[in-house]
Amino acid sequence: MAQRTGSATLPLHGGKAPRWLFDRMAQLAPEIADAIVLEHGRPEFLKRLSDPCWFQAFGCVLGFDWHSSGVTTTVCGALKEGLAKRGNELGVFVAGGKGKVSRRTPHELLDYGNRTGIDGARLAYNSRMAAKVDSAAIQDGFGIYHHSFFVTSEGEWAVVQQGMRGNDGTARRYHWLGSQVSDFVNEPHAAIASDKSGQLVLNMVAGESAGARTVSAEFARQEPRVVDKEIARVITMALPTRHWVDIKQDINPAHLRKVMLSTYEANPQNYEQLLAIPGVGPKSVRALALIADVVYESPASMRDPARFSFAHGGKDGHPYPVNRAVYDQSVEWLRDAVAKARIGHSERLKALRRLADWQKG
Repeated sequence: MAQRTGSATLPLHGGKAPRWLFDRMAQLAPEIADAIVLEHGRPEFLKRLSDPCWFQAFGCVLGFDWHSSGVTTTVCGALKEGLAKRGNELGVFVAGGKGKVSRRTPHELLDYGNRTGIDGARLAYNSRMAAKVDSAAIQDGFGIYHHSFFVTSEGEWAVVQQGMRGNDGTARRYHWLGSQVSDFVNEPHAAIASDKSGQLVLNMVAGESAGARTVSAEFARQEPRVVDKEIARVITMALPTRHWVDIKQDINPAHLRKVMLSTYEANPQNYEQLLAIPGVGPKSVRALALIADVVYESPASMRDPARFSFAHGGKDGHPYPVNRAVYDQSVEWLRDAVAKARIGHSERLKALRRLADWQKG
């Protein structure tokens, strides 16, 4: 069965969640997480986070806007703050966040590894590769600005990250589930839902890009003098129209040669190793993809990897204002249900399970 790949495309949303709402989200979010872990285990919680439809519904239950990009950063922030107080108990840790905070993710994961005995270096690598794939290997016009990494006490992980496209006021969310990632550069994403697909896309992690990946890695291992000859051939050829390539910027010999010197010294044996090299970014990926296409007849894929429930209202009053008293009752009810379930009195969670079964039927 083929893995589904894609993203959630959402309108950009300005402003911040009111403090009174975020404080409540940071209380309710870990209670829901606790209930899921108690009923189904930590792997299931990660699996649900990797499902964009479930994630969107989760944000709605927490009282955030169903339709906006803000649900990603706010829900992840609420989980990070809420789980920080009970991570040892629940066995789920959250690293990263929005903007500058996202760049601290590898350091947080290394620290988590030192504290727990889990391979923090490997987790940090997974974090960097997920970010590198969605910022360089997939070029769909969305710049990554949010990266949250979820990891369990067993070392299993999931990633929720988001990119922004300012020209049309939208954001796109990318979901990863570590247990499904057998290859970082071949269809690595978890299932993602989006009704809006783009045309100006370079997708180097599509299955159809396998040949382009192989050629790119082989070319990156070539001696610089060979690189110079091939670049000269590309520049003097009658180039095909490629909407994802800027000839002056992407195959500027002086700029590209610096990157090729780094790749030659690193000697990457495959595309993942090539992508992991510092300095290999979107322009390098595009230039190598063009060379693979024009010189070696190994075209890259143009397929866009891309293609929601109210419980407590929405922060902007849609479909109705958040009822603070009801929200607080939900937190207390679920907190009490989980606490009782831990000591063998699970009637409330059984009631929730019966309700879920009834809805499925």
